Amino acid sequence: MNAERNASAAVAAYLQQHETRGLLRFITCGSVDDGKSTLIGRLLVETRGLFDDQLAALDGDSRRHGTQGDAIDYALLLDGLQAEREQGITIDVAYRFFGIQHRRFIVADCPGHEQYTRNMATGASTADLAVVLVDARKGLLTQTRRHSYIAALLGIRHVLLAVNKMDLVEYDQAVFEGIRESYGVLAGQLGIDHVTAIPLSALEGDNLLLRSPNTPWYQGPSVIEHLEGVQIQPHGRDVGFRLPVQWVNRPHQDFRGFVGTIASGAVKPGDEVVALPSGRRSRVARVIAAGGDDATAASADQAVTLTLTDELDISRGDVIASAAQPAQVADQFAAHLLWMGDQPLLPGRPYWLRIGTRKVSASVTEIKHRIDVNTQEQLAAKHLGLNEVGYCNLHLDQPVAFEAYVDNRALGGFILIDRQTNATVGAGTLDFALRRAGNIHWQHVDVDKAARARSKAQVPRCAWFTGLSGSGKSSIANLVEKRLHAMGHHCYILDGDNVRHGLNKDLGFTDEDRVENIRRVAEVARLMVDAGLIVLVSFISPFRAERRMARALFDVDEFIEVFVSTPLEVAEGRDVKGLYAKARAGSIPNFTGIDSPYEVPERAELVLDTVEQTPEALAQLVIDRLLE
Repeated sequence: MNAERNASAAVAAYLQQHETRGLLRFITCGSVDDGKSTLIGRLLVETRGLFDDQLAALDGDSRRHGTQGDAIDYALLLDGLQAEREQGITIDVAYRFFGIQHRRFIVADCPGHEQYTRNMATGASTADLAVVLVDARKGLLTQTRRHSYIAALLGIRHVLLAVNKMDLVEYDQAVFEGIRESYGVLAGQLGIDHVTAIPLSALEGDNLLLRSPNTPWYQGPSVIEHLEGVQIQPHGRDVGFRLPVQWVNRPHQDFRGFVGTIASGAVKPGDEVVALPSGRRSRVARVIAAGGDDATAASADQAVTLTLTDELDISRGDVIASAAQPAQVADQFAAHLLWMGDQPLLPGRPYWLRIGTRKVSASVTEIKHRIDVNTQEQLAAKHLGLNEVGYCNLHLDQPVAFEAYVDNRALGGFILIDRQTNATVGAGTLDFALRRAGNIHWQHVDVDKAARARSKAQVPRCAWFTGLSGSGKSSIANLVEKRLHAMGHHCYILDGDNVRHGLNKDLGFTDEDRVENIRRVAEVARLMVDAGLIVLVSFISPFRAERRMARALFDVDEFIEVFVSTPLEVAEGRDVKGLYAKARAGSIPNFTGIDSPYEVPERAELVLDTVEQTPEALAQLVIDRLLE
């Protein structure tokens, strides 16, 4: 009986010991083929983080897919995708869990290829430390610098510089010291405060678990000794209690709970809180833990349900915060942005922005500069390409609760999502608010749009004519205006060429300028509709994203997209201005239909076939739709 009790006590003590071990999240990054997967694979084997059947499978995989002959290929433990094994590279982020006596680890093995940089940013976003591998034969490469920059951008301040493949340079101390000094300069530029450099051979196991006799000149810790002993300071500062609301739980009329994971601080029943961005205040009635039991308190990283003493209008995306230390609320920001989309970032183009649990419409209003990851130099830029990093101004269509990223990752980090494909195209960190959302309001006026429309005895609308140059947009819009004017209606044409003489004379014809061209005209058209006018907008407006942006500015049924459908060869045959001929000759760059794309409307209210019908008949179709 005593033996059973002793065994139970021993098991309980063992489990308690493992539950109380600290957790370190780290990533491995660097350039391609620097040995990241091999390093982590060997760590898993050496720390006994694998079961016998996994070891047996690794032995079999090494014989079929390995690159080390009859020896074990440790990288195969991380390269799980078929494409990774075939090419011998890492593509996706591979997460692995292992532990030693005093600490548990979650490691993200990140790909080294430039085209998969977006995956590296994903792994870095939750990491406390970065293991940056450098091939001793090659030194610091562009991707090494890029990954280090992204790690610093995402708040990582501890780096283990693993100078790998020392066996291939005969364990030369001078090679190691040269790389260590070069990286120290880079770390200082990036604001990485703590760098520990270790010479190693991941393949041979040198300085992995124990110091190797092959490097008698090195007196520092091994990789596992450093990972076990490094002290990581908590990210950010104490900003107070923050709960991004993920779900409103309303099973019946007598219960209304706000569910989410606490981003920072602590909460207990009786605490005064504020709902943001509304600013309404209440007190916490109950704190319900994940298991459904009431708790006396809860703190950061715990999933909870809160009930309040007052009925407040709170929904998904709102933030419940400490009333004594409320989060900031704003709708314009300065932000660092890593662009991950295949198509470039164009200022003015609308995207979805997700911050915490909130999703809003947003656009980059200005790119202040682009960062050269090699030199950290700030370069002028009008767009960001794949894997480029820039410092930008952001505009949101509604205010959000936020913190600077250096203070709180959960409410300071965001992603941008393409509105058409729903693909994540950017990730960034908020620096500070450019404008407080509460400082600027719509000024109330007594004469509204309805009153202005009544005085003109018409329904104000915007007819947006889009199509290739030479399709007949301006001709049809001109006929529509003449007939409407003759009928006594108040209308106005905003024509692409005419507007470029004044409002948009500072814009060229690059993709970036085309986006800004349409943004300005759409805002003017909205004001004209608000004035009670019928507005006819005649612009090529080649991109769907900008036409959707324009449509979103108007009320339901106010915006009519008119696609003037004319084949390229027909439009080019008309060419009364000689533009197509110049574009073909190369004297007009970025000409729509020639070397710049035109995206055909997907759901236009009217499609006008200028080949089969006369301009007069098409103009009447538009008038009928405007006046119906």
